[in-house]
Amino acid sequence: MATIPITKRGAEQLKQELHRLKTVERPAVINAIAEARAQGDLSENAEYEAAKDRQGFIEGRILEIEGKLSAAQVIDPSALDAGGRVVFGATVELADEDSGEAVRYQIVGEDEADLKHGLINVSSPIARALIGKEEGDTAEVQAPGGVRRYEVVSVSYV
Repeated sequence: MATIPITKRGAEQLKQELHRLKTVERPAVINAIAEARAQGDLSENAEYEAAKDRQGFIEGRILEIEGKLSAAQVIDPSALDAGGRVVFGATVELADEDSGEAVRYQIVGEDEADLKHGLINVSSPIARALIGKEEGDTAEVQAPGGVRRYEVVSVSYV
């Protein structure tokens, strides 16, 4: 199985979600199923069906998280020394060459990506265009509105 890159922060978030699912969500849904069973006829019991569906979702998510954590390659961006090159975990400050607008992104794993917080997926078009670049380089990104050009202003590992 291929390893999945994930930052230290992302791995901690997955571990916290796994803990919550196992200690809070799973026992709650088991109680909901028991209460629904106590009401009698299960064939027409909507609460029972909803609780069973919820249980299936929770168990599936637990398996998914456990699988991701077992295949995870945890990378601590602050321990990286890539010589100023853009790599997984790097925080990159960019300037749009057309508008001059400055943006800041950290390249993270799929589960951590959140554009509103400046976290972009390593497999996104902009991240793929940035990997390997250094300060002063220009990255061309194929966007829905056409090709966008970004200058790499700075690269940091935080």
